[in-house]
This record gives sequence, C-alpha cells and structure tokens, in this order.
Amino acid sequence: MSKIFRAGKTILASKVANKYTDEIKLLTSQLKTTPKLVGLLANDDPAAEMYASWTGKTAESLGFKYELIRVTKDQLEGEIYKCNENDSVNGIMVYFPVYGDSQDSYLQQCVTMEKDVEGLNFQYVSNMYHNIRYLDEAKTKKSILPCTPLAVVKILEYLGLYNPLLNYGDRLYGKTVTIVNRSEIVGRPLAALLANDGATVYSADVHDIQLYERGDGLTLKKHTVLECSKTLEECAKASDIVITGVPSPTYKFPTEYVKRGAVAINFSSHKNFNDDIKDVASLYVPSTGKVTITMLLRNLLRLMENSKK
Repeated sequence: MSKIFRAGKTILASKVANKYTDEIKLLTSQLKTTPKLVGLLANDDPAAEMYASWTGKTAESLGFKYELIRVTKDQLEGEIYKCNENDSVNGIMVYFPVYGDSQDSYLQQCVTMEKDVEGLNFQYVSNMYHNIRYLDEAKTKKSILPCTPLAVVKILEYLGLYNPLLNYGDRLYGKTVTIVNRSEIVGRPLAALLANDGATVYSADVHDIQLYERGDGLTLKKHTVLECSKTLEECAKASDIVITGVPSPTYKFPTEYVKRGAVAINFSSHKNFNDDIKDVASLYVPSTGKVTITMLLRNLLRLMENSKK
C-alpha cells in the first residue's frame, strides 16, 4: 500500500525573523547611543519602496533610528559619500537596482566598508568567496555577509537543513540544492555560501547551469565552480532544496521539477512558485524579506562591534 503524502507546511519569514528580534533588542538596549541606519532610494521600483517601508518599521521597532533619503541617480554617489563622512550614521544601504548594470557594482564600492550593512564591499565579497570568515588573524572581527543570502542560510538553519552534529562549516554536507538566480547580489553569493558549507549546488540562470561544490569528502576549504551539462529539471529532481529568485511577475518554477518532500524557498519579490508547490514540497517559504531586514540590522550591530576592536 503506497503512503499518502500530506500537503507541505508553509513557513512565513516573520516566524523565522522572530528568533532574532529579542537578541537584537537586547543588544541595542545596551548601547549608549541609538544606532542609525540610512536607506538611499534612487529608483521608483515598487518592490524597493515596499522593502524600504519594511526596513523602516522593523528598524524602529527594534531600537534603531532609520532615515530614508530619496535621491536621483545622479545624486546618489554624492549622497553615499556624505553618509560615509557623517559620524551619526552607523549603517548605509542602497536600494538596488539603480542602473541595472556595472554602474551598480561601482556604487556598491562607494559605501565605506565600516558602514556597509549589505556586505557588498569588495573585501567582504572576497572573504565570502574564499570562505574566510574573519577580518583579522586573531578572529575577533567577523566578516559581513550579504544580507539576503545570509537570510536564506538562517532560514535553512531554522528548518533543520543544517546538521548540527557535523563540524561548523560542514553542516550542509550531503545536501543538494538548486538555485534559480545568479545575480551578483544574491544568487551567486548564496551558491558560494551553501557550497562552502558542504552542499552540492546547481546555480541556474538564463544562460547556463554551473555546479558549485567543495569536492569529495569536503577536502577543500572553499568551493570550486564547474560546468554542468544537466538540465534544470534534472538538477531540481536531484535536489533536497529548490531556491528561486527570478525578478519577474510571470516566471513560475515548474512544480513537476520539484522532488516530493523537498524544501522550496522563494527570495524574489514576485511569487516564483505556483500554489500547488504545497502539494509536493514538505516545507515552503514564500518570501524572505523580513529575515533579510533582520540580518541587515544584525550586520549593522556587528559593524559597530568590529569598530571597537
């Protein structure tokens, strides 16, 4: 007699974020001054507007000051430098995309490393890809990770996908993941983070699929990137976890590609899965935004702590 598969459970980002809010409130209450985050908005993207609104409400509820500064694209670089030099500003975030091309990469580097709550500074990015977790040899200053990829990691931990019996840094060993997005801000860093933690990761975009892994038996300290000849369907059907982040209101990941009992996570502001994903996936996380904001504020506190050492 075949087993009856019960519908999967939907996990809301707010439930995961709640795990960290008490910790953040406690830390902010112990500070002598109220930490200030500035958000710089230079586009009219509704998703960015919504993200800015959530950020402001969450920040203020957890003991931070938040200021949203609206600027034109031409004014943005100058405003970044003003915030860099303003001692009352502890953290800076820019709502991307602005130009949607290499100019955005340049603007990311304009934010000083000491105030980069999004973890997009070259030093942070380099450390992440090379699996270097500290900024100093004494290991007193933790490197900052990009907040959305970090949010997905925390969601996977919350869902029990990380194995606490394995050594730290190896806890995704044995897991296979498909990520549909290879942007420099989320998809590619996320693939690297999960591979550095031991997973086999298929990274898919509109051009091709790449394989991120650490080799047999976790012999390497950091991931390698290999060409992949598999189709998206083959990758997904072999995966314990399917993660999507396609910025399109019309894109839907084929439910029939998802292995029964797998975990499905969407970090796009658009709904990348059809409703029937809950009939196949064991756990479904429809959005990650609130966890991302929580990680962003956590990064800000870490930057302040690093500056003391």
